This record gives sequence, structure tokens and C-alpha cells, in this order.
Amino acid sequence: MMSSTSSSQMGQLVADKHVRYILMAEKKKESIESVVMDHLRMNGAYWGLTTLDLLDKLGTVSEDEVVSWIMTCQHESGGFAGNTGHDPHILYTLSAVQILALFDKINILDVGKVSSYVAGLQNEDGSFSGDMWGEIDTRFSYIAICCLSILKCLDKINVEKAVEYIVSCKNLDGGFGCTPGAESHAGQIFCCVGALAITGSLHHVDKDLLGWWLCERQTKTGGLNGRPEKLPDVCYSWWVLSSLIMIDRVHWIDKAKLAKFILDCQDLDNGGISDRPEDAVDIFHTYFGVAGLSLLEYPGVKAIDPAYALPVDVINRIIFTK
Repeated sequence: MMSSTSSSQMGQLVADKHVRYILMAEKKKESIESVVMDHLRMNGAYWGLTTLDLLDKLGTVSEDEVVSWIMTCQHESGGFAGNTGHDPHILYTLSAVQILALFDKINILDVGKVSSYVAGLQNEDGSFSGDMWGEIDTRFSYIAICCLSILKCLDKINVEKAVEYIVSCKNLDGGFGCTPGAESHAGQIFCCVGALAITGSLHHVDKDLLGWWLCERQTKTGGLNGRPEKLPDVCYSWWVLSSLIMIDRVHWIDKAKLAKFILDCQDLDNGGISDRPEDAVDIFHTYFGVAGLSLLEYPGVKAIDPAYALPVDVINRIIFTK
């Protein structure tokens, strides 16, 4: 855990400004950023709202407004779209379920319908497609498993085959790719390790080998990258760090240097966090920066679950509710 002394030496999290930035971003519907992100607004809502909850400010938004909008994005199939009037996809379906979990509103869902949509995307080999068009990726395996676990419907899929497919994507360096034989990448590693953690299958991971690959992602700046020879990026503060925590190897990196890197990426005047210092901020990196600080036990940030990517108190509420 980080002491208040170490956190004061490396700079402060300007939490109030990040809250204001997130609330303002939602109001700028005519901005170029908003127009470009229109089709994935559900993801943006998940990033922003989870950040607010981690900063204990979820009460600053209208729960009824958010929940009503989410339900306008649901299709007859049971799946959710990234926004009203768009097509359903497993990505947006998980984000919708996660947001409803934040507000303790899972009970308004037709759980059978949503879980059947997700389960229906499993293929014969255990993999998952993202939607009706059939793209396969281990991201979708994680999303399906995470979503169905939150809905308590994992029994609707063939978990054994799902795990077998994920394990078939493991590489000689200990990492995982998006499909069998694909290059190891920190984002895919989080998805595969997260899915294996949720299904109680982490014994398939070579923790020392993968831990070594992941800890080598820390650069001289303190930040983490997603693959060898790439620039550091705040979002990997989540993908890499959560994976290291799940395999119990987080002590292999310099946490204080990583926290400093994240804090250096803040816009201290207007709020928000960027991918690297001095770059433009966005909701995506603001969420992953704050989530990374949460994993680092930074003072004033609520604890986040490394597998489910939701605050620990939200996951506990789900697990302990019949």
C-alpha cells in the first residue's frame, strides 16, 4: 500500500477536477470527440461512471436518466448496442451490465434474455464471436465469462471448452494472443487471465514466465507498455497491473514509479488523464489511470476488482446476493 508520504512526494490526484471533466464530457454532445464516439457511448459511460464510483462520486449523476438510456439500447435479441439506434454487440452488452451493477439495478434486466444472447455467441470450439457477424477474439471470451458471471448464468455456456480455447491461445513467452498463434499483447493477457481467474482456472497460467513478460513492460519512465519496444501508455496501468495482481506477481514492478507516471499524465487545470504526459486527455485513459491508482491502493480511491473491472464493493454485493 502507498503511504500518504509517498503519494505527496509524487504529486496529488486532482480527483475533483477529474469528476468535473467527466461530468462536462457528457454534456458536450456536439463536440467532435462526442460525435466520433457516438457508436460506443455505452463503453464511454462505463469508463466515466466507474471512475466516478472509484472516486466516491457516483451520486453526482442521475441514476434514472442513465438507466433509462441504457434500456433504450437493448435489442430484441437481448444484447445491447453502443448507443440508441446501433447494432448489438457483446462488448456493449458487458458495459451495460456493468453499469447496471454499479447502480445495483441488475434486477431490472430480463437476465434470461441477456444471458441467452451472450451464450448464443459461443462457437463449437469454445471461442466466442462478438456479434452475429462472427469475429472471434479472446476479448469476447473474457467479456462473455465476466458478463455471465455477474448475471450468475455461467452454466449457460460450456465453460470447459471456453477455458480450453483460451489456453490454446497461450504462447511460448507465457502470454496470450487474440487467437491461437497470435502475438502476446497485454490487453489480451488481461482478458485471458481475467477469464481464467473468474472460472477458477489460473492453474493453466505459467505465473513466473508470464510475470516476467509483464514486469518487462515497465519502461524507464515508470509507465507500462503493451508489447516489447512500444511506448508506455496509461491504459496499461490497468491491463498489465491487474494481470500481475491476479497471478500474484505485482511485487515485480516499481509501483511508486508507475503511480508517478499516471499522476504526471493528469491535466491539472481542466481534469482528465492522457496516455502520456502532455498529451490530450480522454475518458478512456482517465478511467484506466484512476483504475490503475486503485490497484496501487492510492489514498482516496476505492478498491477495484482486478478480474471484473468493477469496484470491490459492487462485486461483493453481487456475490453475496442470492
